[in-house]
Amino acid sequence: MRKVIVLFVISLAISCGKKAKKANGKLNVVTTTTMITDLVKNIGGDKLDVKGLMGAGVDPHLYKASEGDVSKLFNADVVIYNGLHLEGKLEEVFEKMEHQNKKTIVASNAIDKNNLISSELFASNYDPHIWFDLSNWTKITSYVASKLAEIDAKNADFYKKNAKIYLDKLSALNKQVENKINELPEEKRILVTAHDAFNYFGRQHKFNVVGLQGLSTATEAGVQDVQKLAKFIIENEVKAIFVESSVPKRTIEALQEAVKSKGQEVVIGGTLYSDALGSAGTEEGTYIGMYKANVSTIVNALK
Repeated sequence: MRKVIVLFVISLAISCGKKAKKANGKLNVVTTTTMITDLVKNIGGDKLDVKGLMGAGVDPHLYKASEGDVSKLFNADVVIYNGLHLEGKLEEVFEKMEHQNKKTIVASNAIDKNNLISSELFASNYDPHIWFDLSNWTKITSYVASKLAEIDAKNADFYKKNAKIYLDKLSALNKQVENKINELPEEKRILVTAHDAFNYFGRQHKFNVVGLQGLSTATEAGVQDVQKLAKFIIENEVKAIFVESSVPKRTIEALQEAVKSKGQEVVIGGTLYSDALGSAGTEEGTYIGMYKANVSTIVNALK
């Protein structure tokens, strides 16, 4: 029944949504995840009217489009999303948009397939959490800016200028987090989290990353998963484990209890931002602020 309703709303949005740009001349851009929303706002500035579908703490793996979301998507001039099945429950809508020749920018298209982390456990066969490798995010920044410049040629120089400013900030961020991470010896770089969102982070910063759930939070962790990871924590003398802002903390609390039941202790080192940024208006509500906060939380807990 839900599928029928969504398809009806799509059809209605298509028939009603063929309208010109707003009177203010700004492109109407709809984005999915909070990371992409923040990026597009940095590039687009006051030339774009950006609407993000997902807010702080929202899990994109499980996100379902409301009727209002579908209308926003089909009434947009441009839709920008992550891809690689991160927004898995929106795939049907994206496919319909392709057939209607809606302008879309898929962030993951910026990354060469050879630089993606493969996984047979995910629908796309690739880990979709590409934003946690800063080199990926720099490529995505340049790619999104170039695509916006093609779509909105009169503001092309504006987008490219803003992208350059943002790329300089990402370069500074990279140096800052590397200095912080270097406080932590490589043998202590074991990152245990609620789900496998940090593999790109681990590859860049030389962490052994272990998630209790798989790449998608749609996969529940079982008792055997908890016991197996508890054993790993004890054997490797892991000092801290981490909850995630977009994933219920009960699984990590169960893991902590499993370690305790074996006569050992492990602390919950804090909350990491994984599939969503922090609250709007805070430093963690930006990509750069989120990345800094994560690194500080990880290093301070594991040192």
